[in-house]
Amino acid sequence: QVQLVESGGGLVQAGGSLRLSCAASTRTFTSYGLVWFRQAPGKEREFIATINWSGGATYYADPVKGRFTISRDNAKNTVYLQMNSLKPEDTAVYYCAAGPWTFGGRRSPDEYDYWGQGTQVTVSS
Repeated sequence: QVQLVESGGGLVQAGGSLRLSCAASTRTFTSYGLVWFRQAPGKEREFIATINWSGGATYYADPVKGRFTISRDNAKNTVYLQMNSLKPEDTAVYYCAAGPWTFGGRRSPDEYDYWGQGTQVTVSS
């Protein structure tokens, strides 16, 4: 079992930055690939970024490439999402998830068993 707790969401103006954190309670943190999804009202959950066990491989969805950075600190059992140049369309609930890693990353929500509760990010124009 893996418990995940996100933090760091909030209200920010367009062009601003936020850093989300997701702390995991597990003794086998490095066994998992980690991923961030987001879900806006009325929309499906959307893949944002994923990272492998070491942090050496990362993949991003096109809408966030060059603006968002995923990273992990295995000593702290935490994964981060640094979000820069935020846009109103980035407004959503952001979720982290943990699961097995495969080359290229897993990008479907159905492939993950462990989820955090989500944190709201609101970007005002």
